[in-house]
Amino acid sequence: MAIMTVDSRHGVGRLDGQRVVVVGGTSGMGLGAVRAATAAGAEVIVGGRRPLTARERSGPQHIVMDVTEESSVQAAFETIGPLDHLLVTAAPAPGSWGPFLEQDVASARSYLDAKLFGSWACARHAAPRMPAGGSITFLTGCAAIRPRAGASMVTTTFAALEALSQALALELGPLRVNTIRPGIVDSAMWDTVDASAREQLHATARKRFPARRIGTIDDIGHAAVFLMTNPYVTGIVLEVSGGEPLVSLEAP
Repeated sequence: MAIMTVDSRHGVGRLDGQRVVVVGGTSGMGLGAVRAATAAGAEVIVGGRRPLTARERSGPQHIVMDVTEESSVQAAFETIGPLDHLLVTAAPAPGSWGPFLEQDVASARSYLDAKLFGSWACARHAAPRMPAGGSITFLTGCAAIRPRAGASMVTTTFAALEALSQALALELGPLRVNTIRPGIVDSAMWDTVDASAREQLHATARKRFPARRIGTIDDIGHAAVFLMTNPYVTGIVLEVSGGEPLVSLEAP
């Protein structure tokens, strides 16, 4: 089977000399993007809610940023200064969403505020510091187009964020704005799920997905660097799902 390669003569896929900020890059899909951008030659800055442990400080530059507080986001980007690319993967804390009839407005709003308005705040305070042709990328999930019972706010928030990215692509151009829509990815987001239930879901996905596997954080990192480095891509939702929306994961 032929292996596709990158044409390095034209710098395709390279980020040498560019600054990339990944909000939520200390773990999971954000970490996959940090690794990919670093390998592509970028200077990477990671934003996250918590200070790093001593072990984690050996990696990229880190800045504390709470996406649920606009003042924290604004202060972080004032400290960061100029940047070329922004990727926002930060996700609300576990337990911030659940069945519709078990939520009140405050709990439902907490998910929307953290994911939608957290991403909004990052874009708002990064965009003035970015060059024409730079990029902003958001992260959603297949729930945006395939709702599941018990996750109405996830579907609502993801769909709204995808719409926001397209609106911003128009308003902020030539700054480019896109969204990555992952499918099931083997990442830290599954750590709160019962281990046996998680493995059963993953086994079903490997059997039914057209790709015959689940995603890795490096798959998401590859997609993120593509969106950062292709200057003619804006206003799109790039689905990286192994074909998840084409099949059902429900028991027959």
